[in-house]
Amino acid sequence: MWHAPEHTDAPTAELDTALRGGPFHVALRAAIAARGLPLQRVQHHLSRHGVKVGVTSLSYWQQGARRPQRPESLRAVRVLEEILRLPDESLIRLLAEPDGPGGRAGVRPAVRTYRSLLRASDALHRLQGELGWLADGGLRTLGHHERVRIGARRELAGREAHHIVRARHDGVHRFVAVHHGDPGCSPHDVAVHALENCRTGRVRLDQDTGVLVAELLFGTRLRSGETFLFRYGVEDGTAGVSREYVHCSAHPGGQYALQVRFDPGALPARCHRFSQHSPAAPRTARHELSVSGPHHSVHVVEPRIRPGMVGIAWDWE
Repeated sequence: MWHAPEHTDAPTAELDTALRGGPFHVALRAAIAARGLPLQRVQHHLSRHGVKVGVTSLSYWQQGARRPQRPESLRAVRVLEEILRLPDESLIRLLAEPDGPGGRAGVRPAVRTYRSLLRASDALHRLQGELGWLADGGLRTLGHHERVRIGARRELAGREAHHIVRARHDGVHRFVAVHHGDPGCSPHDVAVHALENCRTGRVRLDQDTGVLVAELLFGTRLRSGETFLFRYGVEDGTAGVSREYVHCSAHPGGQYALQVRFDPGALPARCHRFSQHSPAAPRTARHELSVSGPHHSVHVVEPRIRPGMVGIAWDWE
C-alpha cells in the first residue's frame, strides 16, 4: 500500500504556475520542493512502486540536464504524479512540449503543444454543441478511410474521407465532420465538399484554433441497425509547412486507414507512424514508413478503431 508523503501542504503558487506553463524540470523541482521531500525519499517512494530511478537521474531531471524518455522513465514520471499528489498527466504532458521558447537544442518543436490541443478541444465541443451534436451522434463507425494530400509547398492541401456507419437507433440523418487545420490555417478559407450520398449543411468554425465542423446531411433517416456510406472532402492549403496528420477518436469502431500522399516535388526525408493514448501521453508504436513507388505515399491500417490517436509524422530536409 502507498503511504502519503511526509509533507502534505497544498501546492504553492509557484507550483501552480509551473504546472500550467512548464517547462518539465521547473515543474518537477517545484513539486518536490512543495512536498518537502529530499531526493532520497522520492527515490524510496518510487522503489515501493516497483520503479527504480537513481538519485542522480532525479537530480538531472529537476535541473533540466536530462529529460525522461525511456518507457521505464516515463512510468516513473506517472508514479511521481501520485507520490507528489499532482493532477493526472500534469508532468507527462509537459514532456510533450519543448523546454523554453525555442525548444530544446537539436529537437524540432512539437507541431501542436498540449495547451493548443486543449484549446482546440474546448472549441470543438462548443462548435459541436452549436450544431446539437453530442457523443457519436447515434452512429457506429464500421470503416473510416482517409486520404491526405501534401502539396508542393509542403502544406496540408486537402483530404478526403470515406465513412461506413451503422445507425444505433431510428431517425439518424446526419454526421458532423471535424477538420483541425495545421497551425496558422485560416478556417474561413477552408472548403468542405459533399462528394457522395450527402450534402453540406451548417458549418461552424473557430479562427483562433483552426477548428471547423461541418454538418453532412444524408437526405434520409436511417433505421436502427441500417448501414450507410458517405464521402466528403476538405480543401485547405491555408497553413504553412505540415509535419504530421493525426486522427483522434473518442469511441471504438471498425477499420481505420490513413494514406498520406506527397507532391512529387516535395518528398519528406523520413516518415513514421505512431499512436497515442491521449494528447498528454507519450507517443508509442512508432514504426518507420517508406515513401516509395510511383504514388509517393505512405499509409497505416488499424483493424479496429480504439479511443485515442493514431497518425503519421514526417521530417523535411
